[in-house]
Amino acid sequence: MPKTALTESKTAARDLLHWLTDHQQEMVEHVREMVIRESPTHDKAACDSLCDYLAKQVEGLGGRVKIHRLPTAGNHLQVEFAGPRGRKPVLLLGHYDTVYNLGTLATMPWREQKGRLQGPGVFDMKSGIAQIMFALRALREVKGGLSRPVIVWLVSDEEEGSDSSRFLTEKLATQCEAVLVCEPAGPGGALKTARKGVGGFLIKVTGQASHSGLDFEKGQSAILELSHQIQAISRLTDLERGITLNVGVIRGGTRTNVVAAEAVAEVDLRIARKSDGPLMERKVKALRPVNKKCSLQIEGGINRPPLERTKQVAALFHTARRLALELGFPLNEIAVGGGSDGNFTGGLGIPTLDGLGAVGDGAHATHEYVVAAELPRRAALLSGLIEAV
Repeated sequence: MPKTALTESKTAARDLLHWLTDHQQEMVEHVREMVIRESPTHDKAACDSLCDYLAKQVEGLGGRVKIHRLPTAGNHLQVEFAGPRGRKPVLLLGHYDTVYNLGTLATMPWREQKGRLQGPGVFDMKSGIAQIMFALRALREVKGGLSRPVIVWLVSDEEEGSDSSRFLTEKLATQCEAVLVCEPAGPGGALKTARKGVGGFLIKVTGQASHSGLDFEKGQSAILELSHQIQAISRLTDLERGITLNVGVIRGGTRTNVVAAEAVAEVDLRIARKSDGPLMERKVKALRPVNKKCSLQIEGGINRPPLERTKQVAALFHTARRLALELGFPLNEIAVGGGSDGNFTGGLGIPTLDGLGAVGDGAHATHEYVVAAELPRRAALLSGLIEAV
């Protein structure tokens, strides 16, 4: 970048940061308003209430609001901001549902102390939504408007698999130049340039029940057979390729004096490469019973492809790192095992940069928190990326 252009870029970045820093407490208030509006994924009424609140907030920024109303899942929020013609939009992606049950505020209340914001969903990812709103507002107030169209897409079911939103997420992403995911940052504020793909399997074994004392030899233990299958599944783990399988839940049997007729295992699969998805599905579904008098039923497969660190993703990160240096702070990248809706967009080959949300810790935990002073810097970084993509 020529020296004059670099100086202008730094000045513009600092102007955005200065405006956002002046509005830090207002950002905190917006975070608070979202946190005290609890929104468990499975509670449609609560999610819809927060969706309506957010719709009013972003509509006030000049966006065209569309609420995707659903019969059972929470509604999804789409907001489109116009920009100069001839440029494809950038998609700002996030979710407003949380893992916490309704009433969690009673034992995990909103708190603002010692520079930290605490409460259910504050880190994952209600602060990220506040950063989206203020990044757009800063561009309007400081720069006079957007240099490109922007689509904000906030869903209600990310925490439980995105079953009702995935199709819409992918449809919107295909219209966009890039996707900026405002999920929580990694340790130290790192951006996420790779995420593992996620799969799940249900393995059901059917055997033959019998009395364990009177007719032991007539029984065919589903639990014993399941133990063989668990060992076989564990042997499919390949740490060097980033493939892990975890049998996280097992159920089976009725009484200690009955040879178990049924047993079930729930399996989590993680993959680092998209090509390993079909391979692992075939391997798991190729399992056969050791005891031929038992039968296996295997369901499931990959539900989120991996977000891989492609050249396009790396280029996005390098742009973000340059912008961060202009704002006065270093920026690192990280690969993580957990999935997000960015997996879907990355799986389509659309440049996707994740972890642009809040800096903090404790996602899904009672100590969940956000560093308040980082809110303006992260929003300034997001503003810069919207323009620089």
